[in-house]
Amino acid sequence: MSALPQQQASPGAYFSCRDLHAYYGESYIVQGVSFEVNEGEIVALLGRNGAGKTSTLRTIARLADPQLRQGEIWLAGKPLHTMSSWQAARHGVGLVPEDRRIIGGLTVEENLKLARIERPVGWPLERLYEHFPKLAERRMQDAVTLSGGEQQMLAVARALGREVKLLLLDEPYEGLAPVIVREIEKILHEVKAAGFTTIIVEQNAVAALALADRAIILDMGEVVFDGSAREVMDNAELRREYLAI
Repeated sequence: MSALPQQQASPGAYFSCRDLHAYYGESYIVQGVSFEVNEGEIVALLGRNGAGKTSTLRTIARLADPQLRQGEIWLAGKPLHTMSSWQAARHGVGLVPEDRRIIGGLTVEENLKLARIERPVGWPLERLYEHFPKLAERRMQDAVTLSGGEQQMLAVARALGREVKLLLLDEPYEGLAPVIVREIEKILHEVKAAGFTTIIVEQNAVAALALADRAIILDMGEVVFDGSAREVMDNAELRREYLAI
């Protein structure tokens, strides 16, 4: 990737991405995406399937794919666009991927402890178990034997066990039964109350909008709406055109 200009972050912007262009091979996926997130704000990143939501999230987390070829990403005054994924994670980017990445052969507690080995400055185990009582009950259980909803809880808890400045949630409700979705919603509301700056990608737009302060809608890799979550809920034409709801 060619060197990117070293500029100062936007005044007052806790997180910002500017003119992101990212590719899977030669497939142009993220096409000039720009937006900002205030500290403590929750933003829902929405759009139809294939709109570029997960690709944008992966670009922000500095994963190898998609490859960022142009643009800047700033978090708390630091240029994420110059960092690798592990450097971005060390700086406070906490990605909870759609596939959860639970480590088999380790217990629930070992998964949580492993996330804290290098920088044990996030929520301590006691606080994690207070907010995730089901994990406390299963702390000595092999983590891959948990239900889908419990694995999602573990993935979120593992992220919170590190020093998180920006929490990225990719499809946290995917494949979960409605009763489990309600449990995850409760946990995410607790995360919101704790003041975590969060970007949530979610196909269940109604659930995401109920949690979010603002919404950003993507279509074909471009931002087509940036405004309040309430505005999306109140605009039936916007929901039909870009969210199919």
